Amino acid sequence: MTVPFPSPLRVGLVGYGLAGSVFHAPLIAASPDLTLAAVTTGNPERAAEARAAHPGVEVFARPEELWAEGAPGLDLVVVASPNKTHVPIADAALRAGLPVVVDKPLAATAAEARGLAELAEERGLLLSVFQNRRWDSDFLTLRRLLDEGELGEVQRFESRFERWRPRPKGGWRESGAPEEIGGLLYDLGSHVVDQALVLFGPAVSVYAESDVRRPRAEADDDTFLALTHANGVRSHLYVSATAAQLGPRFRVLGQRAGFVTYGLDPQETALREGLRPGGDTPWGVEPEALWGRIGAGESPLTGGGTPVPSVPGNYPAYYAAVAAALRGTGPNPVTAHEAAAALDVLEAARRSAREGVTVRLPRPADGADG
Repeated sequence: MTVPFPSPLRVGLVGYGLAGSVFHAPLIAASPDLTLAAVTTGNPERAAEARAAHPGVEVFARPEELWAEGAPGLDLVVVASPNKTHVPIADAALRAGLPVVVDKPLAATAAEARGLAELAEERGLLLSVFQNRRWDSDFLTLRRLLDEGELGEVQRFESRFERWRPRPKGGWRESGAPEEIGGLLYDLGSHVVDQALVLFGPAVSVYAESDVRRPRAEADDDTFLALTHANGVRSHLYVSATAAQLGPRFRVLGQRAGFVTYGLDPQETALREGLRPGGDTPWGVEPEALWGRIGAGESPLTGGGTPVPSVPGNYPAYYAAVAAALRGTGPNPVTAHEAAAALDVLEAARRSAREGVTVRLPRPADGADG
């Protein structure tokens, strides 16, 4: 059903830390179909930063002020606050009658995610999850290769999201307190698991190894997951803050050929440097030196294989799709049910690492494995 929203849609952003200020606010502001109308933060310095970066934005101290009586009329609430607040804030916004976007991870558990999904469906409201890495350059390039059958039937998918950060930064993201939902399994792991499920469908078994490597670290900072998908593909996923030598971002082995690519999509770096989509610099374009290579029986490190021009990364496409979904002209780009399926895997991985077992997940119904 088409909803008669005004143009552009008015967005309220909860949280102006890393996620809010670097990712969400710039992408919302860059969208011709959205306007950043309000921000909530209890930090005076961040409030000043928000006003300076987005002239005319209203700043509030608490999320509930966005939907209280007399609040600015909003068409969408974006939750980019610490992980432990995602569920209560999303729940309150939905109950107030507002569509919601939540940064990953949507929740601590799949059950909580499905509870929010049910609430949104009962209210007839959009609930979407910000999984921006579906619009990374390397991921879009790999999807194109798979769609075109360039690799043949895929047998193994390796994905690495690795960093070299030998000293913990502290803060809730690295907290060992369970209620904070910190650690790399739920942080970077949310990305690599989501990508694997999008590419190869549901997982039916999960094995994981999770370690706390750095002195004074509290939460996992070096984690490995092995997934078996219902279609037989095996995914090996690595997330680490302790990788002194970085491995390939993707290594995909098929019956016909393999594809290997190194380095991270350039969009995060561009956003951190203050660049914005729609400017003079082409957005999301990888330099030729970072193009992946496709081939068989050759090493890309010695020039083997054929360079594959990278599809430009496109984070703005997420919010364009959200706006279309709100207007009833397109689907929800990332549903809460998809987020719950990824959380099933993350919960299984946590149990596997703790107990040293392989965890079996229910097989999908016929036709549900992609």
